Amino acid sequence: METQRFGRHRKIMPFEPEAAGSVEALREASRQKAASLNQHVLGYGAQAEAEWQAAGIAAPDLAAMRKYRLDRIRAELKRRGYAGALLYDPVNIRYATDSTNMQLWVAHNPTRHCFVAAEGPVVLFDYFSCEHLSDHSGVVDEVRPAVSWMYLYSGELTPLKVRRWAAGIADLVAQHGGGNRRIAVDHINPEGAEELARLGVSIGNGEAVMESARLIKSPDEILAMRRSIVACEAAMGEMERALEPGISENELWAELHRGNIARGGEWIETRLLSSGPRTNPWFQECSSRVIEAGDLVAFDTDLIGPYGFCADLSRTWLCGDGKPSNEQRDLFRIAADQIAHNTELMRPGISFRELVERAAVPPGDCFPTRYGVLYHGVGLADEYPTLPYASDWTDDTPDGVLEAGMVLCVESYIGRLGGREGVKIEEQILITETGNQQLSSYPLDERLLG
Repeated sequence: METQRFGRHRKIMPFEPEAAGSVEALREASRQKAASLNQHVLGYGAQAEAEWQAAGIAAPDLAAMRKYRLDRIRAELKRRGYAGALLYDPVNIRYATDSTNMQLWVAHNPTRHCFVAAEGPVVLFDYFSCEHLSDHSGVVDEVRPAVSWMYLYSGELTPLKVRRWAAGIADLVAQHGGGNRRIAVDHINPEGAEELARLGVSIGNGEAVMESARLIKSPDEILAMRRSIVACEAAMGEMERALEPGISENELWAELHRGNIARGGEWIETRLLSSGPRTNPWFQECSSRVIEAGDLVAFDTDLIGPYGFCADLSRTWLCGDGKPSNEQRDLFRIAADQIAHNTELMRPGISFRELVERAAVPPGDCFPTRYGVLYHGVGLADEYPTLPYASDWTDDTPDGVLEAGMVLCVESYIGRLGGREGVKIEEQILITETGNQQLSSYPLDERLLG
């Protein structure tokens, strides 16, 4: 009698297991095949490579970049007295391992984590059957299946799963901590912290470790970031060419997504695009509104592009072939002048406090609608530090100094309180040994500058 059918089709074995080898041999062959076809191994494609070549940006040495990052993490762990770091944030895992897996999904479903020993291995706990996703990196020593104790998987039996998870972490700490049972953790629910404490493992602030490690970029990281910005700006060009009266904000925003993904980019963190009266006040996410001739269109890319690097740029364009109004030109000039002045201040050795105290601020009728920050760090995402206006500085605002190798975005939003429209501009700036270098280069709208 015929058995084991799938629908109307017979179940057919594509090979004989005895001829192919053992289950373990098949598993290893499958892993090697998948690893060889990983997106990070295949690269970013002809379009992106041609654009990078035209821009004269060399390929980063990824092996050197990965080693640099791991060295930064371990140096920071030792400086702060930790035996290791337990990382759940997918951006932190990317920094430590240069591997990815469903980045947005795992950001809110903690099914992937990584342990970095200060003296010892990097152990990646990955999603089921995902061992191949980090084989390219050269810095992951071992891959284990993650024990996920989120309610989605464990329900009311969460305490049982937490115990199994914590036992594995505590065992790593015992093996590689040299007697030190203090680790840094970036994100953890109370049950996990309590169970680790019961097992004698104390936890500290892993965000502080990772933000400090990510602060200074290596030359290879800067090359990767430059490439991400080139890809972002190419997508912005496609977006601007699509901007015609009658297109909706959502349709226009989709052009940026399409261009990013086509060049191997990863995701966009926000939906910050608005037009006409929706540009004032700022922070309207894009909508079905149809853009009209004469409207200002303002947006913030917040784009995670190739190599996982953030390209965080803002532009404001005039829709249609007409001339801008005097009000539109005035707003744009104020924003452009603020960006130029505040960029000029950026140099190594200047303190955060001095930087914001010397920064240009919007005029009185635009000050109440000002952007929330003057500057913020950027790397694999928005990063430390975040520098507010001097008037918004409080006793708990951290001070520091700019250092060569830091990358910051300089921000401006200009819109009159109660006004119809507003202007958003943002540039990405590298701090050098002698001053700064602007990494973003997409031109400002000449009509609005006139």
